[in-house]
Amino acid sequence: KTLGEDHPETLGSLDNIAFALTGQEKYSQAEVLYRNCWEVRKKTLGEDHPDMLHALNGMAVVVDNQGNHDKAVELLQGCW
Repeated sequence: KTLGEDHPETLGSLDNIAFALTGQEKYSQAEVLYRNCWEVRKKTLGEDHPDMLHALNGMAVVVDNQGNHDKAVELLQGCW
C-alpha cells in the first residue's frame, strides 16, 4: 500500500532516516530530509504541531553540526 509523500507515516520514516544520517555525520543529506519533513508538516499540520517542531529541531541540530551556529539558533527560536 502506498501512503503518499504527505502521509504522516511517510514523513515519520523520512525523519527517522534523517536522524540516522545525522548519527553518521552525513549532515547535508540529513538536512535535506529534515527540511522536506519540516516544509510538508508545516503546510499540512500547522506551525505549532509537535511533529513540525521536531523536524525543525532536527534541522537546527544538523545546521549547528555543520558549523552554522547563528542559523541553528534562528531555527531553534522558531520552536518557541
